Amino acid sequence: MIDTTDLVRELIYQIRLGEDSAYEFKSVTLKGNKVDQPGRDSVADELAAFANAGGGILVLGVADKTRELEGIALADLDIVDQWLTNIASHAVDPPLPIETRLVEIPNRQGEALPVIWVRVAKSVFVHRSPHGYFHRVGSSKREMSPELLARMFQQRSMVRLIRFDEQLVPQAGLDAIAPELKARFLRGDLPERSQLQKLYLTAADESGAQHLTVSGVLLLTTRPADYLSSAYVQCVAYSGSERNAEFQVDAQDCDGPVDQQIRHAFNFVKRNMRVEAVKRPGRIDIPQYDLAAVFEAIVNAVAHRDYSLHGARIRLHLFADRLELSTPGGLPNSLTVDSMEANSITRNETLVNLLSRYYPADPVSKRQNLIERRGEGVPTILAASERLSLRRPLYEQIDHTELKLTLYAASREKNGLLAQFEAE
Repeated sequence: MIDTTDLVRELIYQIRLGEDSAYEFKSVTLKGNKVDQPGRDSVADELAAFANAGGGILVLGVADKTRELEGIALADLDIVDQWLTNIASHAVDPPLPIETRLVEIPNRQGEALPVIWVRVAKSVFVHRSPHGYFHRVGSSKREMSPELLARMFQQRSMVRLIRFDEQLVPQAGLDAIAPELKARFLRGDLPERSQLQKLYLTAADESGAQHLTVSGVLLLTTRPADYLSSAYVQCVAYSGSERNAEFQVDAQDCDGPVDQQIRHAFNFVKRNMRVEAVKRPGRIDIPQYDLAAVFEAIVNAVAHRDYSLHGARIRLHLFADRLELSTPGGLPNSLTVDSMEANSITRNETLVNLLSRYYPADPVSKRQNLIERRGEGVPTILAASERLSLRRPLYEQIDHTELKLTLYAASREKNGLLAQFEAE
């Protein structure tokens, strides 16, 4: 965080020079206990324009035309700060993280007046505000042309030349790294920073400052959702066959680094699925689901989901007769539901590569690494599940924004274990 003295010095200097591509000033007036000026939509447009460009600073309490330091009444600071936070959260889509500071700046007469300093970082997303899609050009915001907007979406999505999982996350500095999580990636006496950057876990911005990439956030932070708000697995178990809160028996949001998300979600299924038994003549246990298939399905969901989709989380829902796993993002490139069994295409190349090299698998998977890049994941899910429940799992692509997998539960009445026993 920038030192207050340095911040005040920078503001005095900038106010004297006026607005530019990185600074915007706004006067603030209130009527009663509500902000009258500037307009809510106008401020939302300014914040989004900074996020869509290279980031910038908004200062409330300075006239933009005259560069006059007007300040904000002490009694009104909380009102203005809450109003600003509400705009960033509800008037910009996707919601925009901002940093605010309350500081006092001396005016020309030497009187210290409070202002609100707002920093907006360059975003990994493209943000829409009330009047459209804006970016910062010089000292003003401008609406993006269709061509520029298309290029912006391409640059900040999975199809860019620099993959989305290699894109840096401006809010995630190197201080966000958990020491215990980075140890597996470090080898020998080479500089730590160089090793992490070569693995695309970190990257430098235009000024040379180091930040975590999307993959770095997912693997090196204790709670990735602090930076990528939907980067977790939502698990819910129901006693019946419908999604009804009255019949909910267990729920867990599996967060943490993605390898932990996989294990937590897998354990959620293990503790909530039924295991029935019959005697023929010895005891035969009949689990509802093949655990190797469940593990594979969860790994695939976490490794291949589209992390560029804001507000879309992985949802794992257990019902009495089935398991539904919904993964954000349509199938990548030319892959289709019908071709999934024969073809394998990776969306998050860096993330998948690191999970396949540095993470040992759960013993139930009978594999050496968390991901083994042989294209056998989907065939394993389909074949193992069908052998157990006698019903082929169903993959569905929903509106090209979500991939849904349904695994059908085995039971004493309908399962492949007894059929296999009787055949013997």
